Amino acid sequence: MQEKVVQPLRVELGERSYEIFVERNLSGDIRRMVESLCESNRRFVVLADEQLATLQSTFLTDAFGDCPRLELPSGETTKSLEKLGLVLDFLADSKLDRSACVFVAGGGVTGDLGGFAAASFLRGIDFIQVPTTLLAMVDSSVGGKTGINLSAGKNLVGAFHQPRAVFADVDLLASLPPREFAAGMAEVIKYGLLGDRELYERLLKSETLTATSPEIGDIIKRCCQNKARIVEGDERETDSGVGGRAMLNLGHTFAHAIEAVAGFGEYLHGEAVAIGMVCALRLSEKLKFLALGHGPDLEVLLGRQGLPTVLRAPLALKPLLNAMHSDKKVKGGMLRFVVMDAVGVSRVAEDVPLSLVEDTWRTIGVS
Repeated sequence: MQEKVVQPLRVELGERSYEIFVERNLSGDIRRMVESLCESNRRFVVLADEQLATLQSTFLTDAFGDCPRLELPSGETTKSLEKLGLVLDFLADSKLDRSACVFVAGGGVTGDLGGFAAASFLRGIDFIQVPTTLLAMVDSSVGGKTGINLSAGKNLVGAFHQPRAVFADVDLLASLPPREFAAGMAEVIKYGLLGDRELYERLLKSETLTATSPEIGDIIKRCCQNKARIVEGDERETDSGVGGRAMLNLGHTFAHAIEAVAGFGEYLHGEAVAIGMVCALRLSEKLKFLALGHGPDLEVLLGRQGLPTVLRAPLALKPLLNAMHSDKKVKGGMLRFVVMDAVGVSRVAEDVPLSLVEDTWRTIGVS
């Protein structure tokens, strides 16, 4: 039988460049990388989401064999100082040296925590992302942002640390709970709104997408291409203008505040992003940057994918504003928002009147 050939995407970052493999049945490709590490006498371990370990035990065995593995709880609360310490102790107990490699298999939470642990241990060792959720495949596994949360806010501690490769096995989405798949679709829709109008219009015309939709692999690749292009141009988010990496935060200033005030885990990240995108669009309209009329399409699209467009229960305005001011995107004490000039055209605005932000919050159920 002829061996399948996987054509990867590539993130061009000089000596930190790497490939993204988006395909079905990638366990054999991962296993070949594992065998290559063994041949080079490089030690390696696996950090895995415990839900993945239960639902996809055959995949983990086929890909990694019986190598040392630490399973981590699912959910946003895992991105904590406590769990970071647990992971670092595991890496030390596994006798890893600076030539070692960490495979991180799971969703965005596992990837962010595992990547930050790899960035920190021995001042930085290699890691390889094996994203197993839609959200992680299209967004968090690509670009090298790693980190954990503090009680004061989301992702306040972290590092830029690029993976050595990304393996996104589309088959793994079949065991993903519908709510988790929907959360990933929020990030897919985000790519369309911020810079890919053709993708957005394609999503508007599509039926509800699921893990078994024939086009899902192609859509994941398109999102990864968009992310790679943006990261190549602004790896460390130093460009705040049109096209910079900050554009990827469309809706996220609102979303991170929702997550923090509601309690991490009450809303999945993608659910909060969905509401945040509604807020970002309405704020853009209030600022008269975006012409009126795009809101209904976005709300229908989000609803069709099982995503919220308003809060499930009221949240108080003052704590949300306080959380916004703790957001890592604040610059010089000023709130910064990604706003839209058109569908597929976005930029950062730093001179947004607080009264308009408050008015926008009230449209989605803030008291």
